Amino acid sequence: MPLALAEFNSAPAAELRPTLTACLAVPRWVDTVLEGRPYADFAALSKSADSATPLRRNEIRDAIAAHPRIGERPTSNGSDADWSRSEQSGVDNADEFAAANAEYEERFGHVFLVCASGRSGEELLANLRSRLGNDPETELDVAGAELAKIAHLRLAKAVTA
Repeated sequence: MPLALAEFNSAPAAELRPTLTACLAVPRWVDTVLEGRPYADFAALSKSADSATPLRRNEIRDAIAAHPRIGERPTSNGSDADWSRSEQSGVDNADEFAAANAEYEERFGHVFLVCASGRSGEELLANLRSRLGNDPETELDVAGAELAKIAHLRLAKAVTA
């Protein structure tokens, strides 16, 4: 259930930490968001979240591990799994993704990460294929930017104005 901003501002940090971690599994980002409370409005909350980006490369690697492959549905339960299912609802070409994901993971050593919300499976597959041309450091930076986009979408689902 989403929290009203007033509830978010007054809830104990320990109660909010799992929700924020489901938005972005980066402890520094979670701490920044928690430490910025209380927020006058969602824009202030969003600005605080932005202040913890760009993410560091080690943070990106750790956070990627919390995400399922595009085209695969999460098998766990919880907000992050529910959000992943919703975000990937446009992916209808899972078989094509299996081969492309394998090639991507072989090249970069981690799952392909993209903000999938509102995008078609064809668009996501084209994005994956185009990113195969990146060098590993550039690709990690691109994945970090995608993680930040996902975090914003999830934060808006977790906290209402």
